Amino acid sequence: MSDVIPTRSALIECKEERHALYEGHVFLDEMCLLLAGEIVAELRRSAALEADFLPACKRATAALVAATGRHGLEELLVYPVPEREPASAEIIPRSLVGVRLLEAHLHLTQPAQPQQAVNASPEARDCRAAFADVIEMAAPLAAVSGNLERLYLAYRRALRRARALQDVLLPELDRTVYALEAGLEDLEREDAIAMRLKTASAGIR
Repeated sequence: MSDVIPTRSALIECKEERHALYEGHVFLDEMCLLLAGEIVAELRRSAALEADFLPACKRATAALVAATGRHGLEELLVYPVPEREPASAEIIPRSLVGVRLLEAHLHLTQPAQPQQAVNASPEARDCRAAFADVIEMAAPLAAVSGNLERLYLAYRRALRRARALQDVLLPELDRTVYALEAGLEDLEREDAIAMRLKTASAGIR
């Protein structure tokens, strides 16, 4: 914008544009702070959920090992599966500065009495119950993981735009405003000199 002709209207226009970009930078800066705060909150939620989820996975693994040891893999694969009503999923959406966030809960219904297995065992029942717990716990953790991904992408995008304003666009406009002000001062000085010369010339006549 250094080739802009120095006029009052051009100077006013550049100053207005600079003010608008500055307000945009302030907004993006505040947006980054909000997103960063929510990322920290979601990380805490994730840690709390994982504190329950990871031990549940270990219990499910141990139960699977015990059930496999009791029945063998082939027999466990054909172990009767109880019928369940469809699981109910509760999805609670919300939004933060345009980023869609979700809270999810999955509720498995109590299984009906399954067909009696030929070689029924508490190990198989415990294995089934342990994996049902894991499935229910996975839903809220998956929602938090998705939230973190979307928040991180939005944070990076906002930060990139804020830096572009701060490091490129605003300094360029500052230089343009300075050049316009200097150009106008030169023009005013030239006009003043021309006026004095004209006045002096008229006095000589």
